[in-house]
Amino acid sequence: MTAETENLRELITRARYVLFDFDGPICRLFAGYSATLIAEELVKWLDSHGLKGLLTEEERTALDPHVPLHAVNRRHPGSDLVVGLEKWLTEQELKAVPTAWPTEYADALIRTWNAVGARLAVTTNNSPRAATRYLSSRGLTECFGPYVYGRTQNLHWMKPDPHWLHHALNAMGADPSTSLMVGDSPPDYLAAREAGIPFLGFARNERKLKELVDAGAAEWCIVGSLKPVLDHLWDQA
Repeated sequence: MTAETENLRELITRARYVLFDFDGPICRLFAGYSATLIAEELVKWLDSHGLKGLLTEEERTALDPHVPLHAVNRRHPGSDLVVGLEKWLTEQELKAVPTAWPTEYADALIRTWNAVGARLAVTTNNSPRAATRYLSSRGLTECFGPYVYGRTQNLHWMKPDPHWLHHALNAMGADPSTSLMVGDSPPDYLAAREAGIPFLGFARNERKLKELVDAGAAEWCIVGSLKPVLDHLWDQA
């Protein structure tokens, strides 16, 4: 066993509290309902209401609907416009739940981690309503209990801000040193680092891997599949 493999095994097996990002490590929320199209619709809505000038060209062409949402919030924080856009995005995420695609091995990993005694939470930039609805559809609600936290109309609490990570730790009575954040994006890593929580990266392709490494995550703590994580837990059991 290499030193890097041993480090990964220790990272996984010592975790007593596990905070999952939602879209990525648990499922692909927009597998059948394109996030890019949702971002485009959000931009078109702003244009149709005479608000085209609110966004830069880069923000207008972003593939992630959170980008234009954040941009509007920076320029009009806490406004009725932001509240309306957040509500609209939540509705789109709820529509996406029925066609969301489970991340391979995620269901088994969640159930196994729960079975060996870890306490689990979701800390996501998506709507907690969407996450809760998806978990219910997969029979995973009991694995997480009430610990599902996500985007509200207070957009400044979204990752990379560690607000919801701190909130989850406090709710579970968790020590950051025995916790673990499982995420697939730089905001996940940065929030975990700020909260003092060890990080396990999930990168389903080279682009995701590069983004995490460029943000500062060590390659040894990034996996391309959840299977080795599940295998380490089975070895522990």
